[in-house]
Amino acid sequence: MSNTTNRIVVVGASLAGARAVHSVRAAGHDGPLTLIGAEPHLPYDRPPLSKEFLTGDQEPGSLALDPDGAYHDLDVEVMLSTHAVGLDVAARTVAVAPAAGGSAETVPFDGLVIATGAAARSLPGTEGIRGVHTLRTVDDAQAIREGLDAGARVAVVGGGFIGSEVAASAKARGCEVTVIEAAPAPLMRGLGAEMGTQVGALHGQNGVELRLGVGVDGVLGADRVEAVAMADGSRVEADVVVVGIGVVPNTAWLEGSGLQIDNGVVCDEMLCCGPPGVYAVGDVARAPNGWLGPLRGSEPVRVEHWTAAVEHGMAVGRNLVAPGEAQPYNSVPFVWSDQYDARIQIAGHPDADDEVDVLVGSGRSFLAGYRRNGRLSAVMALDAIRPFVRFRRLLASHPSWDDALELAATLG
Repeated sequence: MSNTTNRIVVVGASLAGARAVHSVRAAGHDGPLTLIGAEPHLPYDRPPLSKEFLTGDQEPGSLALDPDGAYHDLDVEVMLSTHAVGLDVAARTVAVAPAAGGSAETVPFDGLVIATGAAARSLPGTEGIRGVHTLRTVDDAQAIREGLDAGARVAVVGGGFIGSEVAASAKARGCEVTVIEAAPAPLMRGLGAEMGTQVGALHGQNGVELRLGVGVDGVLGADRVEAVAMADGSRVEADVVVVGIGVVPNTAWLEGSGLQIDNGVVCDEMLCCGPPGVYAVGDVARAPNGWLGPLRGSEPVRVEHWTAAVEHGMAVGRNLVAPGEAQPYNSVPFVWSDQYDARIQIAGHPDADDEVDVLVGSGRSFLAGYRRNGRLSAVMALDAIRPFVRFRRLLASHPSWDDALELAATLG
């Protein structure tokens, strides 16, 4: 395999960035390789942050993606606590600056992987108010965990996956928990209204109050949070507020670079951003997924799934080192969420306009299928792991709805 680049730089010590580093070496690149991360931590696993990390007493180091010494063994130069502040595509340099402040410097590259992820959205006007948190980093999770004492009143703003998982973790620690969601049902973005309502019922079944269909005006409290002010004039008393209202891709440092920025870094099907040797991966990348072609055409999409981050990183490492053998990204989307004692799994691409029917099971253990134009577009399972595995495999072949019904009949 020919090596067409000399120095490769990966910006973002994220899951996608870490997998890109491994993939670059596995693809045969033996030249200089640099990993730049804004946090002081080596790449770590984020899904536990809203779950077992909040409910237990893990140390941050326990979340590391790789064993001690892995980057030394891979001969990777690691620059932590270092922010990327600019990109000059023509000069093939990344401008970086220490997180603690100081002068910027430039890092040259022949090949570049952008893996800077996304930042959590905050509630306007909450800056500097103690007890108000977002959750994106291990430091965020540690700060939240310190406030989850038994009996603490916890308000979670946002009923998506992160908010729902935080609510379940806070309840497990003995807190009084309220989930606030402006939409008519939780998890509507990922599941639609019907399935969002069914899965959202887990909150009530586990003693968590669910406030739906009402927005938030802000938080009350001068120095420390006292309550959440609701748009209907009511208030939710709170000692801790966790805001889970989505993320924004970290692209500000790319302004003026000439890359196309539109809800992420826009890429082609190979995850290339346009200039040769420049790629994007993970939450910051907006790229076509070949599997989605029959459902959505070649429209670029940005996903925030653990699986996509891993797959992006692996694909880009190969494509960057051997562009002549590059392969388009093509994968069935997959995401899971653990809430209370339940596991939710989603494969495919559910859409708000899809028709939804339960195909297997009922009650607290079922699998639902999403139908679009006569095709099975996605499945969602609640504590139905074995049927989910079969349907996830089926989705790879772009099945018809009749194919889904046939498989469901065999699983009875």
